[in-house]
Amino acid sequence: MGGGMDIVSTVHLQADFKSRGVQAVNEATFTIGEVARRAGLKPSAIRYYESVGLLPEPVRESGQRRYGDDTLRRLQVIHVAKRAGFSLDEARVLLATGDGGPPAHAQLRELAERKLPEVDELIVRARAMRAWLITASGCTCDTLDVCGLFDGDGSAAPELRVTRVGGRP
Repeated sequence: MGGGMDIVSTVHLQADFKSRGVQAVNEATFTIGEVARRAGLKPSAIRYYESVGLLPEPVRESGQRRYGDDTLRRLQVIHVAKRAGFSLDEARVLLATGDGGPPAHAQLRELAERKLPEVDELIVRARAMRAWLITASGCTCDTLDVCGLFDGDGSAAPELRVTRVGGRP
């Protein structure tokens, strides 16, 4: 073609401009809604857990929170801890074991040993409640004034005692 010069240039594109680090290509990321659905929570609970330090601040992509499998695991630990009767502060102690803190078994044992007496007391109270309710289910009293289930001196709430009610032997 007429003696002109062809100029060829190559442009190398850099597609990843994240300011918070590069996630591995194969690492799954989830929106807050997806994490909430998978964990059986509301998104507000996840934001709350972030605000109190139970979950680390998530990576953001285009302003949207993005979470990995590690967040789902932390939420599972929180769920199990709550079902076992632990407070969120106690769950935080358990989560710290995965963050380079003391070994998990040491913290778990200590928390369990502190929680067991509370559970034992709950069991005692639940048995007393059950016995009282069984007795109450057989009550034939016409008024509560004559019912032995509600006897007490008025200075404090009456204990749940099993007494005979309604003139039954």
